[in-house]
Amino acid sequence: MRRVTYSMGMSLDGYIVGPDGNFAWGAPDDDEFRFFIDQIREVGVHLMGRRLYETMLYWEDAVGDPDLSALEREWITLWNPLPKVVFSRTLDAVRGNAVLATGSPAEEIARLRAEPGEGHIAIGGADLAAAVAEADLIDEYRPKIVPVLVGGGTPFLPQHARQVDLALVETRTFASGLLYARYDVRHQTSD
Repeated sequence: MRRVTYSMGMSLDGYIVGPDGNFAWGAPDDDEFRFFIDQIREVGVHLMGRRLYETMLYWEDAVGDPDLSALEREWITLWNPLPKVVFSRTLDAVRGNAVLATGSPAEEIARLRAEPGEGHIAIGGADLAAAVAEADLIDEYRPKIVPVLVGGGTPFLPQHARQVDLALVETRTFASGLLYARYDVRHQTSD
């Protein structure tokens, strides 16, 4: 069964954007960007909320920019054709290889898991991740922890009404101080 992963950059104090909506502090250096490119190769479909979708439209528009680096061009060749499902109550249409979700996050994930396909189902955006976590559908958390304190904003981790046990699978530290971690969710089973 296709795994559901939630991966976003976050500040050390746990926010994906600061109180002013800024996330420039999370811009990757070349070593980090290469790693992110390798990670996106593992994704079969990306589910995202409206704000992340609108942010990532940059890559659709930048495709013809002669000033892009080789890494940015490689990212575009992977990101733009990647299937995306956008959850929004305000958008009427999306572009590129994106479609608007027609069901709840749980319904969309069930549909995607039932369809043939390779790669995991990636979740992007804190609000969407909170809904998917509440439905107990996240199999892996993959935070990219940036060494900065922003003092508030949008939190990476949703608030849970229950304990969620995790198992550390992998860590990687970059020269910049960025820490990548991968945790498997230990789903509770009933006996």
